[in-house]
Amino acid sequence: MSTFEKLTALLDSQQASYTLMEHEPTGKCEEVAAIRGTTVGQGAKALVCHIKGNGIKQYVLAVLPADEQADLSKVARAVGGLRASLASPPEVDRLTGCVFGAIPPFSFHEELKLVVDPALFERNTEIAFNAGLLEKSIVLNVQDYQRVASCERANIIK
Repeated sequence: MSTFEKLTALLDSQQASYTLMEHEPTGKCEEVAAIRGTTVGQGAKALVCHIKGNGIKQYVLAVLPADEQADLSKVARAVGGLRASLASPPEVDRLTGCVFGAIPPFSFHEELKLVVDPALFERNTEIAFNAGLLEKSIVLNVQDYQRVASCERANIIK
């Protein structure tokens, strides 16, 4: 099953309130927000990070508002590591089945821990994200996201 199929099956099985949109493929936050009719800050930016240090070697899917930048040292500390780097394209593909820009804020891989900055929940009633494909987006109720995603919360914004 593709990431898109896993995502929509999960949301449907959990009776989440969401809207699916098809649009021109783009991975740029500002462009896709304009297409969706949402603000850039409603976008859920998902970054695959490789964490090392303190005997830890782990991958994290760091999720934050798309108008913010991740502080990789905070991402590392959130899971007890010392340093973090962005994962390589082959690692991203293996862990998410997606290209950069299409990664939804959900993890479907046991090696990929989901860490979300609470600002995403506090600032929005709905979040928007690419749904595993650059040409499909989902706008999702933020309470349903919190209920369905089972994520760890940590301040990871610069």
